Amino acid sequence: METTSRVGAQDAPDTVTAEAVPAARLVVDDYLRSPFPWYALDEAFTGPRRLMPLGTAADGSVQHGSIGHGDEPLVRGDSGADKQRFAVVVTVGSSPVRRSGDGTGVLEATTVSSAAWLAGSGLLACTWPPQLDHTLRDDWLDQQTETAFELADDLEGPAWSALSLPVDGVPVPFHYRESEFGWVLAGSAPGGVHIGAYGRGMSAYGLGFSEVKDVESYA
Repeated sequence: METTSRVGAQDAPDTVTAEAVPAARLVVDDYLRSPFPWYALDEAFTGPRRLMPLGTAADGSVQHGSIGHGDEPLVRGDSGADKQRFAVVVTVGSSPVRRSGDGTGVLEATTVSSAAWLAGSGLLACTWPPQLDHTLRDDWLDQQTETAFELADDLEGPAWSALSLPVDGVPVPFHYRESEFGWVLAGSAPGGVHIGAYGRGMSAYGLGFSEVKDVESYA
């Protein structure tokens, strides 16, 4: 992608390519388009943080995004992955049932289950059972993704337990589950958004969440 601008009567145009803009700046700009607030681990976490790719609707509106904390997740089974410590916080904008942008269908309302599903699928994306070879991982991932969807749709089921964690200093109930791959949790924030999270190597029991006041600081 290239844009061209002229200054005065110069014959040679100045060109600015997308590659000239730092990737982190582009991601921050996307996050600033969100109509809802973003959440991350609170100030008790002092390690590295990073913005991850956004989820958008067909019309380009921001639907959800994730903020990573600690190590950048490697696929489990790769060298060093089992020693990683990371947590990823997913923020999902709360929205009711609504028409799709092209008017041809209906978009489901976002709920706590939406956050649970995104967190569960996020954990699966950085998971690889060491007993499987590369050719079998797609089949395994498809099966586990379907299971994660079913679990997210049954938050009151036996796979989940209750966990209370602070959000902006206020105790909030979360649904929580563990597996051999890591942990997943999901709940709703007082600000009208849903929060999901997943991680490995860090205990979920000591976490707290807070609204991100300055997304610009991630640039």
